[in-house]
Amino acid sequence: MSELNTVLEPAPLPDFVETDYVKDLTERARTYIKAGFPVHFRGPSGTGKTTVAMHLASKIGRPVVIIHGDAEFKTSDLIGGEQGYSYRKIDDRFIHTVHKYEENMTKQWVNNRLALAVKHGFTLVYDEFTRSRPEANNVLLPILQERMLSTSSTSSEESYLSVHPDFCAIFTSNPEEYAGVNRTQDALRDRMVTLDVDHFDFDTELQITMAKSGQKQEEAEKIVRVVRSLRESGKTEFDPTVRGGIMIAKTLSVLNTSPTESGEVFRTLCQDILVSETSRIGSKTNQERVRQLVNELVDHQLITKPEAYA
Repeated sequence: MSELNTVLEPAPLPDFVETDYVKDLTERARTYIKAGFPVHFRGPSGTGKTTVAMHLASKIGRPVVIIHGDAEFKTSDLIGGEQGYSYRKIDDRFIHTVHKYEENMTKQWVNNRLALAVKHGFTLVYDEFTRSRPEANNVLLPILQERMLSTSSTSSEESYLSVHPDFCAIFTSNPEEYAGVNRTQDALRDRMVTLDVDHFDFDTELQITMAKSGQKQEEAEKIVRVVRSLRESGKTEFDPTVRGGIMIAKTLSVLNTSPTESGEVFRTLCQDILVSETSRIGSKTNQERVRQLVNELVDHQLITKPEAYA
């Protein structure tokens, strides 16, 4: 199997919503990429970092290699290693009375995704890179600064790889206080341009919810206002994200209804989904507090009709 089978061809993302907010963020990042700097999108879960990273990669137009951060990664999982052997045996019978045997066995170097991107000039998207351990990510330092990758290959041809001129890197990460996230090495952080990504503005969140669910604008606005008001209340363990609004809207669409038409169904969906999204430990106290807030927000958005599931 060819190593190039791990490469993706960039393409516009389906249902991607490019509002002024998203366009500004993408263009800023693209400018830094053109200047030769890797870009790092940092922000809370649900703020669209990975989606924007893939959108940026499609704008760059080069083949894409994706790596998802993993605490179990070693350096070899990123760049590759010597795997297996190449075996050669020769039996020389040029003179029928003389047999000459020659055996040769050599290790074979196999590139993993990072080395593949470096070698061929692909765009690297390293998603949630701080979930990998810092010692595994140290290999990125000479790649980003000296434009050189050193390997443990015993072959002189593979021991050093020059970084292809078209190689560029896009990183994403969650804040360090998130579970499973490692602190970024200062030396690595210093080599990239970090763009802090927050929750979308109202218009972007509304357009995304409509695109992903098919809800009409008037109905999608009611969903988005509930989610955003809960987020802005500051009374939950975690902020609800655009994903919560999409879940509510898509579920209503599956039921072939809307916030206005569904009545108590809309209230129940908001409670189930937003309680789940805003709490890690699931305490009864937090659940009840969120339910009360959701009820108040739903009542503020519409006069519900007592209709059940269709």
